[in-house]
Amino acid sequence: QVQLVESGGGLVQAGGSLRLSCAASGSIFSISPMGWYRQAPGKQRELVARITSGFSSVYADSVKGRFTISRDNAKNTVYLQMSSLKPEDTGVYYCWSYAYADYWGQGTQVTVSS
Repeated sequence: QVQLVESGGGLVQAGGSLRLSCAASGSIFSISPMGWYRQAPGKQRELVARITSGFSSVYADSVKGRFTISRDNAKNTVYLQMSSLKPEDTGVYYCWSYAYADYWGQGTQVTVSS
């Protein structure tokens, strides 16, 4: 069983920065892919960024060059550094992992004001 707990969301002005953290339980964290998805009001959940156990990462086109995903296997934690935030980045951000099944965190709200 994997549990994911996000933190770090909040309200920020456009152009500002936030860092999200996701702490994972489970002994197979180091070999599991991790990622961040987001869901804006009235929209479907979408991929923001993912990182493999080998530290390869992929990003949505809309966040390339502004967001950075990273992981610390010693701390069982994945991070999302968000910079140059835009109002359209507003949404609930969910941590994701896969370990024989999809696992999701409870979500953390990010609100970017214009």
